[in-house]
Amino acid sequence: MKIPAPKIYLASKSPRRRELLRQIGVEFELLMLRDQSPRGPEVSEVVLPNEPAEDYVARVTLEKAQFARQTMLWRKLPARPILAADTTVVIDGRILGKPTDEAEAMAMMQQLSGRTHQVLTHVAVLHDDRTYQITQRSDVTFATLSDDRIRHYCATAEPYDKAGGYGIQGQAALFITDIAGSYSGIMGLPLYETGQLLKQAGLQIP
Repeated sequence: MKIPAPKIYLASKSPRRRELLRQIGVEFELLMLRDQSPRGPEVSEVVLPNEPAEDYVARVTLEKAQFARQTMLWRKLPARPILAADTTVVIDGRILGKPTDEAEAMAMMQQLSGRTHQVLTHVAVLHDDRTYQITQRSDVTFATLSDDRIRHYCATAEPYDKAGGYGIQGQAALFITDIAGSYSGIMGLPLYETGQLLKQAGLQIP
């Protein structure tokens, strides 16, 4: 059944995902999860032993969406579709998370330098007890980076809240020689695929 307006709950703290949803005209309210609580984060992003990257990114996304749905019910909020997403960077089958310090950020950049890696973004939409989901994959190739260039980049604030230590919409765009896939997916929300999922959930998307 169609709902009258494309308004959803967004279970994400990412300003980039908010920007991308606005780009396609989807109205949303934030239903964010907490990183800090007496019991720890509401959704753990720790990789399980021997967990493949595709399974990891799908699991974390679904846990975010399901917790947000429970929050909607607990707070007795108006029922709306819930959108959650998670993005991870993978090289040689190894997941690169968000670096915690400069040394870790530099190590990530050294791994990515001169090579092609994968960016996986899983998107899930929960509505009316149904789940619509997809994983989008892009291949990203970095130029060969000198140690000085890596050091200069990692001295900025940019690497530290992003999977793999970089954002395609920031300074690291200067490192990228080739993309095969979805630019918006690398940012954190593949717009074509997201639009298709929202349409499946009944939203009127342009």
